[in-house]
Amino acid sequence: MTEHAAPTSGEGQPERFVEGYLAYLLAQASSRISREFHREVEAAGLSVTEWRVLASLEGSDGESIGVLSQLTLTKQPTLSKVVLRMEASGIVSRTRVRSDRRQTVVRITREGHRLTEALRERAIAHQKRILEPFGPDNAEKLISTLRALLALHPPESVADEDPPVV
Repeated sequence: MTEHAAPTSGEGQPERFVEGYLAYLLAQASSRISREFHREVEAAGLSVTEWRVLASLEGSDGESIGVLSQLTLTKQPTLSKVVLRMEASGIVSRTRVRSDRRQTVVRITREGHRLTEALRERAIAHQKRILEPFGPDNAEKLISTLRALLALHPPESVADEDPPVV
């Protein structure tokens, strides 16, 4: 193979750079798999960001806007507006941290739990369908490998002060 020849796949077919590039493959897989489930989220009357907030708060004692921003892949100003709407709907609550009145902790409410219960069950079923072709051992390895990859590449640190929630 010459220095300028296109790489080939196992079948001798030309392979684009992105077809072997991890970041591209992860982004494409995430986009395609998420899109399938997001149809169900929207049918349940939630936006994708609202679902991500509720799913991120499940099993948590509450999170700051900064942490939720990282967990939901949403910019803080956008997330603050979404959280305000969710609070008005009664599915989350916000409280100020006593030791630092600049920080706000967001918690899921009983109504939020009720709203997301069926969606969480559907999300688990969706994940099982996605992973089924790989078998249980490979599915477990994939999840474990992705967790290890994320641990090696932590998110940028959360600012000590959350922006004001307007």
